[in-house]
Order: sequence, then C-alpha cells, then structure tokens
Amino acid sequence: MRRRTPGLRREEVAQLAGVGITWYTWLEQGRPINVSSQVLDAVARTLFLDAAERDHLYRLARIPQPPVAGDPPAEIPGDLDTVLTALDPLPAMLVDARTDVLRWNRAYAALHPALVSAPVGERNTLWQLFAAPDAQHHIVNRDERAPEAVAGFRYRYSQNVGDPRWQDFVTRLRTASPLFSLLWARHDVAPPRLCDKRYDIPGIGEVSLRATGMELADHPGVRLVVHTPTDRRSRENIDHLLRRATHL
Repeated sequence: MRRRTPGLRREEVAQLAGVGITWYTWLEQGRPINVSSQVLDAVARTLFLDAAERDHLYRLARIPQPPVAGDPPAEIPGDLDTVLTALDPLPAMLVDARTDVLRWNRAYAALHPALVSAPVGERNTLWQLFAAPDAQHHIVNRDERAPEAVAGFRYRYSQNVGDPRWQDFVTRLRTASPLFSLLWARHDVAPPRLCDKRYDIPGIGEVSLRATGMELADHPGVRLVVHTPTDRRSRENIDHLLRRATHL
C-alpha cells in the first residue's frame, strides 16, 4: 500500500490514526492482522484515501467483503451477440474481470485482428498491450495507457486474491513483459474508468477512440466495452478500416 501523504513518516501516520507502529507497518506490508473497520476508517482518513484505495486497504487487512462474482458463464446468451452486432461500426467487445475478451463485433475484429485470432490464453487486452509485438496492436499512446491499465487490473485482482488463475496470469505476464513487472511492483490501484486509445493503422491512418465499459447486471463479471471515435477523422478511418476488412 502506498501512502498518499509521502511527507508523513510511518510513526506519524500511526499516531494520527491511533494505532501502533508495528501494527501499521504490518498493514502496509499486507501481513495478516486483526483489525476493526473503525480502525481502518481512521487510517483511510489520515491518508486521504479515495474510494479505490480505501477498498484496497480493506482487502489488505482481510476484512470480509461482499461476495465477489465468479468467472462469467461459459455460454454467452445470443442476445448479447445481437447487441454487439447492432453496435457496428463502433468497435465493441465483451470482456471479463481478467480482461479476457469473450466476444466481439466486426469493427472490433477489424481493429484488433491479432487479438481475436490469438490463442485463448493470450486473447486478453492486458496481454496484448504488454506482451504482443507493437506491430500487432498499433497503439501509439501505450506509455500513457500502461500505468492506468495496470492500476485498474490490480483493483480487480484485489477482489480475487488467492485465486490461482489470477496468480498464474500475473506470473505469466510478469515473465513476458518487463514493463508490466515494473508497473505491477509499484502497487498502484485505481477503479476502471473512461480511457482514450490512439492508434496508427498502416494504410488507414490515425484513429482515436474512447473506451466506455458497462457492467452487465445479468451476467456478473462481464463488461460490455464500446469504443467511440473522438473526432470526425477517426470515424472516417474506422469506416475505411471496415471496408478494407470486407474485401480481404
């Protein structure tokens, strides 16, 4: 856990929160401790934690949380495929909490041909961002997106601590990507939010998209993510990309 008030020493934080220095040190290290929600609230107030960081603090302390949705159902209902199709020409996909891509529409496939044709274990947005060759994803603002993507992933990871499938994925990605390993070691955490992605597609040109994710209440663990062009040139280039894909 990183302190939002770096000017405060551990002793000062512990004193302001009314806890012992040893206890607080163990909390930062994620060691098992006995603690009440009232004490955690005091620590959160002292450190000026936002909602995501407060949630992460509770998980570090192993305070019981509401049940976490398990893996999405193996079968995605046909009505969701209908929704994806209706969203063309906006690139759209269904993704689970580990960022595995479950379904996609024609526009998304045209934008990410390497991802949708990848083996199941690599058909993952985080894997493609960090472990795939740059020529496959064409993202030109990866340096900007990478820290945000890792912080958002850690937010979801903290809800699945101890799940061997999540641990295995993190281990594989840290081995495959030194950049991911470096960012993962920073322990940044943030809730998922709107993000912009910029592409430079050979033969097409620049495309700027804003990704909006929506949790599906009837399908726990599944999000619908829609990518909307941010300007007219991007809309036109998406149309060109779709026409080119149609003739391949």
